[in-house]
Amino acid sequence: MGCNRNYGLIAGAVIGAVLAVFGGILMPVGDLLIEKTIKKEVALEEGTTAYKNWVTTGTEVYRQFWIFDVQNPDEVAINSSNVKVKQRGPYTYRVRYLSKDNITHDPMTNTVSFVQPNGAIFEPSLSVGSENDNFTILNLAVAAAPHLYPNAFVQVLLNSLIKKSKSSMFQRRSVKEILWGYKDPFLSLVPYPISTTVGVFFPYNNTADGVFKVFNGKDDISKVGIIDTYKGKKSIYAVFAEELNLKGINVYRFVLPPKAFASPVQNPDNHCFCTDREVSNNCTFFGVLDISKCKEGKPVILSLPHLLHASPEIAETVEGLNPNEEEHKTYLDVEPITGFTLRFAKRLQVNILVKPAKKIEALKGLKRNYIVPILWLNETGTVGDEKAEMFKSQVTGKINLLGTVEMVLLSVGVVMFVAFMISYCACRSKTAK
Repeated sequence: MGCNRNYGLIAGAVIGAVLAVFGGILMPVGDLLIEKTIKKEVALEEGTTAYKNWVTTGTEVYRQFWIFDVQNPDEVAINSSNVKVKQRGPYTYRVRYLSKDNITHDPMTNTVSFVQPNGAIFEPSLSVGSENDNFTILNLAVAAAPHLYPNAFVQVLLNSLIKKSKSSMFQRRSVKEILWGYKDPFLSLVPYPISTTVGVFFPYNNTADGVFKVFNGKDDISKVGIIDTYKGKKSIYAVFAEELNLKGINVYRFVLPPKAFASPVQNPDNHCFCTDREVSNNCTFFGVLDISKCKEGKPVILSLPHLLHASPEIAETVEGLNPNEEEHKTYLDVEPITGFTLRFAKRLQVNILVKPAKKIEALKGLKRNYIVPILWLNETGTVGDEKAEMFKSQVTGKINLLGTVEMVLLSVGVVMFVAFMISYCACRSKTAK
């Protein structure tokens, strides 16, 4: 009887050991099988689930705008006072709803190239007012004139046209005009062919953004959808910040680091954004990117909203800014297994550099340089509830289930093996006595 009992205990220990070993083996093997299945479906190639959702995104993407209304235009133009601004917004548009176009695949580099057609639909229910709300903002054409035409004689001619058109340093414009364009009265008088329409994002509708080149994920699923280059150049980067839970899905949050807007002295990669050593204090100012080279010489300066992380000297000429890390930072929430971005907020501010110009009456009262904020935007998108549930069932659900099975087998196996072995040893001890 004792012998039979010993055999039973040994058999139980063996079964426990087998379960534990099976659970241990299942970890790498099961993970490999799951990864293979996921890799097949999340790669950006024709026929996969991910590709269908990528070509035409099902996630609603919105671009919100806050306009900086200048409160003291005359004081600035005449006395060179600080610019006092008051933001108003959001004015919200739905964007990124059109299907990607000109898609080409490169199997050698495992990348996909495409352009994103642009379109914007105003969303009144998500806005504080209508597109016809008016604001006092910098006159974009007048401010750009001395940058585009530094010759004194040409500026004298331009000054006569500015006066004839009754243009000044500041102007009243609607949200729609500021964003998407308006016919400028000063430029309309210029006697040679130039574009007479001005707007922060003109032209936009019926245009396309790109070319983007992104990784398709075939060789590394963690890179799927990540931008390799934009218009043939390296894209800006983000760094890991924290792990979060989004609708039951674990995600990694990546943020735009202050180094991305650092001065060329701090970050040599930004040397191309220093085009005016006088204005940039010998390229030591940080927190702003001069993109005038990309804008045909127009003095456009990008920054984070409210000049977050910018040199204190830059904001000295502007009153009414309140930088806030949580409200104004840019971030991406990425699902680490597939590399899919499930939530993002891209926040940027558009500013214009204004210099004194003695030959242009509208600007001759200025005694210093200004970086005048025009607006800031927040382009945001979050995976919908339905897609989040589908993602959990098809990706994270399978992984979590496999992980649970692995741990149960391993735990039960180890407990069984230890318990039966202890019982067997105790039995042998009693028999020996």
